[in-house]
Amino acid sequence: MVWTGTWVAERLGVELIGDEELPALLGLALRRNPKRAHLLVSSVLGKHVPQRPSVVYGAGLDLGRRVRALLGDEEAARAVVLGYAETATALGHAVADGLALAPYLHSTRRPVAGVARAGGFEESHSHATSHLLLPEDPKLLAGDGPLVLVDDEFSTGNTVLNTIRDLHERHPRERYVVVALVDMRSAADHDRLDAFAGEIGARVDLIARAAGTVRLPEGVLEKGRALVAEHEAVREPEAAPPAPAFVRARLDWPRDLPDGGRHGFTPEHRERLEAALPALAAGAEEALRGSPGTGRVLVLGFEELMYAPLRLGTALEEAGHDVRYSTTTRSPVLAVDDPGYAIRTRLVFPAHDDPADGPGERYAYNVAGAGFDAAVLVVDSAADTPALHAPDGLLARLAEQVPHVVLAVIPSYAPGTAGTARPVENGGADETSATATEATEAPEAPERSSMLPEPLRGPAFSSYAPDEVGWLLQDLSDVELEAPTEEREEAIQSGGAHYAESLPVEYQPSERYQEFFHTALESSAARMARAVGTVTETVLAERAGTPVLVSLARAGTPVGVLMRRWARARHGLELPHYAVSIVRGRGIDANALRWLAAHHDPADVVFVDGWTGKGAITRELAEALKDFDGFDPDIAVLADPGSCVRTYGTREDFLIPSACLNSTVSGLISRTVLRPDLVGPDDFHGAKFYRELAGSDVSGAFLDAVAARFDEVAATVDTDVKELLAADRDPTWEGWAAVERISEEYGIHDVNLVKPGVGETTRVLLRRVPWKILAKRGADADLAHVRLLAEQRGVPVEEVDDLPYSCVGLIHPKYTRGATGADGKAVASQ
Repeated sequence: MVWTGTWVAERLGVELIGDEELPALLGLALRRNPKRAHLLVSSVLGKHVPQRPSVVYGAGLDLGRRVRALLGDEEAARAVVLGYAETATALGHAVADGLALAPYLHSTRRPVAGVARAGGFEESHSHATSHLLLPEDPKLLAGDGPLVLVDDEFSTGNTVLNTIRDLHERHPRERYVVVALVDMRSAADHDRLDAFAGEIGARVDLIARAAGTVRLPEGVLEKGRALVAEHEAVREPEAAPPAPAFVRARLDWPRDLPDGGRHGFTPEHRERLEAALPALAAGAEEALRGSPGTGRVLVLGFEELMYAPLRLGTALEEAGHDVRYSTTTRSPVLAVDDPGYAIRTRLVFPAHDDPADGPGERYAYNVAGAGFDAAVLVVDSAADTPALHAPDGLLARLAEQVPHVVLAVIPSYAPGTAGTARPVENGGADETSATATEATEAPEAPERSSMLPEPLRGPAFSSYAPDEVGWLLQDLSDVELEAPTEEREEAIQSGGAHYAESLPVEYQPSERYQEFFHTALESSAARMARAVGTVTETVLAERAGTPVLVSLARAGTPVGVLMRRWARARHGLELPHYAVSIVRGRGIDANALRWLAAHHDPADVVFVDGWTGKGAITRELAEALKDFDGFDPDIAVLADPGSCVRTYGTREDFLIPSACLNSTVSGLISRTVLRPDLVGPDDFHGAKFYRELAGSDVSGAFLDAVAARFDEVAATVDTDVKELLAADRDPTWEGWAAVERISEEYGIHDVNLVKPGVGETTRVLLRRVPWKILAKRGADADLAHVRLLAEQRGVPVEEVDDLPYSCVGLIHPKYTRGATGADGKAVASQ
C-alpha cells in the first residue's frame, strides 16, 4: 500500500522519522502557509480523512485512560481537560471520556452573547487564529487541580506553552499534562518544555500515541509555495450546482444537554448522552432508509462540532452500518488526486454559521469520489442558515457527490444565568439569531476585569468587514471631542494641550474635491496596487513566521487591509490584522502591545503605515519598543520618500489617495485620542466611529479599486521585489536632513511644524493651520489636490528646487487666533 506522504516527500524531500506507527498515522499534504509548507494529515483524527468512528473515538479514549493511570483516580477527579478548536475538539472530548472523572472544555472561535470570557489566546500558524475560552461555570478553570491540554499534534509546543503560561499567571497549578496523537517536536523543543516547567515551578508531562520528527530540507518553504501555485493554477471545472436535495433527520436531542464542550461538558452530561445515543441513532437510521446499496455512510461533522457527530457515528457503527466519519474545516489545503497524497479531493463552499470574523470559504476533504451511498451532515442550529441551503452551499456540494443526503440539526447550546442552559430551538436562522441577541448576562469570569478587551470590529466599530481588521482601541463615539482647528492649533503650540487630546472637526470635502478624489483614485490605483504588492511580498520573503500585520491607526489601516488582501489573493494566506494607536511625543499604546504579546509571537508582528515623512513616527516606535521584548521596530510602508525604513513599496513621493480624505476613507474611524480623563492606565487609546458619515464613506470603494489592479501588476511586482531584496535598503534619513534645513531656512526652528511629503502636506491642509506649501518644481501630477486645498484655504504655494519630496507643508510657526484673519482663511506672514 502506498504511503499517503509519498507525493510530498518525493517533491520536497520531506522525511518522517520516528516510531514505526507514524506512516500509518500520518500522511502529508501541502498548505498555503509561509511558516510550514507541509501539513501532517492524521488518519485517526476524523478531520481531513474519513475514518471509522470507532477508530477515531478509540484513539482518544486510549489516551484518556493513560492520563488517568498517570494521575491516579484522586488527582483525575480534580482535573480539567481542555481541547483546542477546531481540530482537536472531539479528540479532547474522547480523552475526557477516557479519563472519565473530569469535566471538559474546548476553545472556540464563536463568541456567544452573555457568556463571560475566562481567557483566550492566538494560534499564530492557523488560518483562523483567535481562540476564546467560554465556560458556563466561571470557576471551571479557576481550580488548582491538574490541567490536561489536548491537541492533535505537538509540533513546536508554542500554542500549548502560551496557553499554560497565560492560565498559570491567573490560576497557578502544580501539574499539567499535554496530550497529543503524535509528538513531533525537535530536540530543542524537548529541552524548551523542560525549561518551561522549571520556569513556572510546575510539573508538565506529555502523553502521545507516537513520536518522531519531520526533517525539512533547505528551501522547503519556497518549493512548497511553488508547488501549490503550480497545481492550483489548474482549476477544476465548475459543475452547475443542483438544487439541494436532502432529508431531515428527527433527532430527539436531550433538553439542556450541551451540543459539545464549548461551554463545558461534565461527567453527568456524558452519562446523559450515552443513554440517549441509541435513540439518536434510530432517528438517523429512519432518515437513511432508501439509500442505495448496502449503505456506505459518511457522518460529516461541522468545524468545531465534532464530538456529537462522532458519537452518532459510533452508535450507527454499533448498529451494524458501514460508517466513516470526518468534518468540515476552515483550513485551505491543496488537493491532488494521487494515492501517495493525503488529500485527494476537496469540496469548497461558503461559511454558513455567520462567523464573527466574516465570510469565507470552508472545505470538506476526501468526500468527493469516495463512493459513499449516503451522508449524514450534522450541524448545530446556529449553522442551519440560508447559506447552508444555497445553490453553492454545503448541502448542494454534498448532493453532487452523494446520492442520499441527510441533514441532522442539533440545538445550539446557550448557557443561562443560574447554571440552567437554554438550548436554541431547532429550526434555522431566524430562531438562532433571535436567541443570540436575547442571551442574558452570565456571571463574570474570575479576574476578567484585569484582562484587556478583545479587538473592536466592524460593523459595530468601523465600516470595514470584521475579518479585515481588529481595532485595539476603545470606542469613544459618544464623547464630544471635536474642536475648531484654530482653537486646537493655539492650544497645541502654546503647550496648553497635546494634539491627541482632541479631534479636529471632520473635513467635509466639496463636490469638486470629491470628484478629484475619484479621479485621483482611478489614475493611481495601479501604482498603489504595485506598491502594496511590493511591500507585502517583501514582508513575506523576509519574515520566517506567519506575519501579523499591525497598522498604525489610522493612516496605516487601509494599507494593512490591502496588504492582507494581497496575501490572500496571491497566496491564500489569511494574515491577522490589527490597528493600534501611536502618538507623537507619547509613544505607542502599551496596552495594545501587551495584548499583541499575549496573543501572538512578537517576532511575527509587522508594523504598517501609509508613508514616511521625516521619520518622526519611525523614531517614536523604535523608542517605545525598547521596553518590550521581541518586536521589530521596522515599519512597512507604501512610500518611503524620506528614506526612513527598510521595508517599502517605493521611495517615490506619490499621491496615495487615502491621504486625501479623513475618516471617510478609513472605515469612518477618527484619528486616535489619548486623554487622561478618558484613557486610564489599563485602557486602550480611544477613537470615534462616525456612523453618521456613512453616506459619504468611500472606504470600501478605495480598497476595491486598488485590489482590482492586483492581477495587472503581479508580474511587475515580482521583478520589483527581486531587485529590492538584492539592493541596499538601509535608511539614509535624507528626508530628516531636508526637514532640518527647511526649518532653519524658513525661520521656523521647530521640525514638528515641517510636514514633508504629499500625505503629510494634505494632513496640514485638512487638520492644521497651514502657513505655506513648498512644491517641487515639475511635480504637478501628484499635487492637483494640494493646490485645490491650498486655494480653498488661501495658502500660498511656493515652487522650489532640490526637494526630496513632491511637496512640504509648513504649519504656521507663530500661531495666534488672529493669524487666519476674520474669514478663517487668510494666513498672516511672519
